[in-house]
Amino acid sequence: MAETTTKPPPPASPPSADRDDELVQRRTFRDYYIILRERTWIALPLALLVSIGYGYLQMQTPAMYSSSATMQFEKPDTIVTTVGVVDQSVRSDVDLNTYLQILGSGKLRAKVLESFTPEERKILQRTALKRMPPGTSPAAVGLPLGGVGFSSLHNSFLIGVNVTHEDPEAAALVANSYVKQFMTYLIENAGGRNDAAIDYLNQQADRLRKESEEADGKLQQYMKEKNLISLDSSQNMVADALKSAYGHLQEARLSLLHIEEMVKQVEAFTAAGKNMFEISYIASYGAVPSLKGQLDGLLQAQARLTERYLEKHPLMIDNANNIAITQEQLDKAIALAIAALYAQRDEARQSVKTYQTEYDKNEKDSFALSGMSIEYGHLKGEADVKKQQYMGLLNRLNETRTTKNIDKLPLHPLDPATVNPYPFSPNKPAITRTCTGLGILIFIAVAVGLSFIDDRIKSAWDVESFIGANLLGIIPDLASMKDEEKYSLLLNDGQTPGAEAFLSVYSSIKIHSKLDFPKSILVTSTIPGEGKTLISCNVAASFSRHGKKTLLIDCDLRRPMLHRHFKQQNTAGLLSWFEGGASLEGDLANHPGLGIIKIGENLSLLCSGGRSKSPTELLESPMFGQLLEKLKREYDLVIVDSPPLGAVTDSLLIAERIDEVVYVCRFNRAYRKHIRLYMRALRNGKNEVLGVVLNGLSPRRIEYYSNYRYYRSYKKYYGAQT
Repeated sequence: MAETTTKPPPPASPPSADRDDELVQRRTFRDYYIILRERTWIALPLALLVSIGYGYLQMQTPAMYSSSATMQFEKPDTIVTTVGVVDQSVRSDVDLNTYLQILGSGKLRAKVLESFTPEERKILQRTALKRMPPGTSPAAVGLPLGGVGFSSLHNSFLIGVNVTHEDPEAAALVANSYVKQFMTYLIENAGGRNDAAIDYLNQQADRLRKESEEADGKLQQYMKEKNLISLDSSQNMVADALKSAYGHLQEARLSLLHIEEMVKQVEAFTAAGKNMFEISYIASYGAVPSLKGQLDGLLQAQARLTERYLEKHPLMIDNANNIAITQEQLDKAIALAIAALYAQRDEARQSVKTYQTEYDKNEKDSFALSGMSIEYGHLKGEADVKKQQYMGLLNRLNETRTTKNIDKLPLHPLDPATVNPYPFSPNKPAITRTCTGLGILIFIAVAVGLSFIDDRIKSAWDVESFIGANLLGIIPDLASMKDEEKYSLLLNDGQTPGAEAFLSVYSSIKIHSKLDFPKSILVTSTIPGEGKTLISCNVAASFSRHGKKTLLIDCDLRRPMLHRHFKQQNTAGLLSWFEGGASLEGDLANHPGLGIIKIGENLSLLCSGGRSKSPTELLESPMFGQLLEKLKREYDLVIVDSPPLGAVTDSLLIAERIDEVVYVCRFNRAYRKHIRLYMRALRNGKNEVLGVVLNGLSPRRIEYYSNYRYYRSYKKYYGAQT
């Protein structure tokens, strides 16, 4: 007779059942260290790329140089009583700020721009011209002054002129020019403008300036009409041209005489029928020497052949033909040499004629300049006298102004600007510090950001803090072991670190379990391939080693695997028992329909008994629950290996009839949100979830991803014993 299912009531409040909605994601410093270590090879290259790229771009900015000049204002110990004299002394911050505004005014900037000489303008423009296309006019570039700033030291009468420019020499030049023009401005605006002497000198200076400009204008007009740069320069140019023409003319005449002598010699030799090779020009011209040598060789060969052969001999005939051909070529070469000589004579005659014409023209120009010298000297002398008078009066006027105002000037240059050869920008140390900070920030941000994006289970924190479950243990990666070894580690009484990891899971299950034996435990996971079957086999063997009579059931009816790992047949089992009537009578351990197999001391195996595409009929049957309850009476512990929760719903159906659940998660495989969802479903079904077994970590990752810091020490200790 079938017995009714009696399942002990669940605890009033499982320790993790109500934690799902109250979890606070708090990570320790070690957790963040693990996150950074895990994602180093993703975050580090990106951080290096960004920081080095940023540093490279910053280093490509044009180098900027700075230069500063300082001025000091002093309070004069004078009493100003004359109305009309402007007191320039600095008596308050208001006066100092006023001068700062004057320094930054457009008027003073215009004076600075006008004050530069052509050489100084080239200094200001040379860096800008380097960046412009070749042939760019300086007028198109303008006159870059760079960045100009003015500052005053607090509680002092010091003013600094700070200039930044791409050229260090230009920066110092602009700063000193500002100081100079500002001093000139103060001098010009000091009192005494209405003095009669200064007014008179101004009037006389204007008159002399006009007279000087008029005299200079007459001189320039005369020079323009006569096409003169200056009389002395023009005379020198004409004299040099005359000497050059005379020299070329003499050379051309000598060359012509030499060529005519050779022509006469050629004509004389031709008329007398002499040998042209006696003339060196003919003998060395073009191909004549080589042809002459070739002809001499043929004649010598003919002499040798004549001694041995008659005239009709083929060698004699061939040699005679070669002599005739060579002689013909030699005659042509001599004719070309004579023709070239006549051509040279014609060119020499033309050169003599050309240089003679040039010489006559320069001689005529020389005579004409000699006649202009008197009138030019008169005009130049008058212009020089007017200019000297104007400059003398102008100097007198400046001396008068300076003498009158120099004592009232409260400005004294303190430190002139000097050329600083070291650029302040780009600031390599600052850029290096910024790049380092940026790289560290990006490295941390990318690593931590990926930890939030990557939702896969990785660490003890994921299990205990995020999912809200107990971490029962960490199983190392056993991929290097053979299947027949790793599924029976505890059966073989091994002392490897892998076996000890399963014993640790065994201890954790005992600690966290609130039920006494007999009881049933469901082992499940989220997705296939997480190692739930491996955990089921070795945890079952752990309990059997400790004297508990244990039954391992393969409830993965769609894809049973336990019989293969223990090398058993799968002909009898749950499916065959259910199809055979699901009898619960008698001793189930020896029931032929169930076919329970003893695979070790205190450990038995109940196979699936085949495969089924729709096992829900069996799993939802009351007989299945009654079977589990009766098996619990015959065994201390029933461990059920079930399908993954994420694949099918079989595990939830099985969980309704099981006392406790062990959840298996493989490192970096399943997503935390999915695990958390299935955990909630199990808890809602009033199941006692003992915790999570984290599977598939390498020994190195076990050390860094868990709080099991003694794993390495254990490995050394027990490894030495074994």
